[in-house]
Amino acid sequence: MMLDRLQALADRYEKLSELLCDPDVTSDTKKLRDYSKEQSDLQEPYNAYMEYKETLAQYEDAKLLQNEKLDDEMREMVKLEIEELGAKLAELEERVRILLLPKDPNDDKNVIVEVRGAAGGDEAALFASDLYRMYTRFADSQGWRVEVLDANESDLGGYKEIIFMISGKGAYSKLKFENGAHRVQRIPATESGGRIHTSTSTVAVMPEVEEVEIEIFDKDIRVDTFCSSGAGGQSVNTTKSAVRVTHIPTGIVATCQDGKSQNENKAKALQVLRARIFEIHRQEEEAKYAGERKSKVGTGDRSERIRTYNFPQSRVTDHRIGLTLHKLDSVMNGDMEEIINSLTVAEQAELLERENLA
Repeated sequence: MMLDRLQALADRYEKLSELLCDPDVTSDTKKLRDYSKEQSDLQEPYNAYMEYKETLAQYEDAKLLQNEKLDDEMREMVKLEIEELGAKLAELEERVRILLLPKDPNDDKNVIVEVRGAAGGDEAALFASDLYRMYTRFADSQGWRVEVLDANESDLGGYKEIIFMISGKGAYSKLKFENGAHRVQRIPATESGGRIHTSTSTVAVMPEVEEVEIEIFDKDIRVDTFCSSGAGGQSVNTTKSAVRVTHIPTGIVATCQDGKSQNENKAKALQVLRARIFEIHRQEEEAKYAGERKSKVGTGDRSERIRTYNFPQSRVTDHRIGLTLHKLDSVMNGDMEEIINSLTVAEQAELLERENLA
């Protein structure tokens, strides 16, 4: 069945190559863009399948050669070649199985991340600030760009809430697992008795949504302006540059005050609004299948506790997959690859089982 699917994929890839040379297609901007993207998405599995077919042919030729009359030296060489090609085939089979998995259409998108201090007051807000720093450092390591859309600082310098965009190819594919409640265990700076406290901050990761994906009509929104608060220079509390946009049909609200102008803040608020509306639709679709399966890596619900950061023991534990790392400082400085890769593998294993490719 896997080979049938791969051959169908290869046939489609080659058909797209023909279509992209067709004058009727090259003169149609939309068709050209759509076919080019489809072929680009098929490129990696197509190349892997071609390599698999070539390796399989070499393997079968070597097996046939083994039946010929050979001297001892040649027979040993053929035996070694069969072993090497067999190992390569096994690796390629695993690779194409992964490449055949249905791809999340949002994986290549930029993301809007919301981090909020939850249980724990000032300490939760300080931890929210730590999480923001962790994500920005991880984004830096990936060559991605970070832009703050809105922030509400606490008295001690943490964040009651911070909303920011991370722009870069594959941002959603790596950060989508961060949805949920993050728990911290440590001695707060304000704790005179040296007791360990437990606090939580919540994280929501949403793909950036284009206007064509979620259309918001002017008649469906209410725009309110108010004076910015917090750090922001001379304009703070003097001009009504901050913007609050309310989507009347759903009651969803988005606020932005970090831009330099009212128009810039409105545009950013609409970005967040589209992402939140899209996320509600996505969760509704997920809920339809919730009875059929329970994902090992979580539902994406912000109330779900997904990870604990234990400072006294320098330990971080992801509860969804039972992963524990004793390198908390490194993780908090943005070294998240091992956690993200482990979650990706767990998701792939689920998908392989569901798609009967395991």
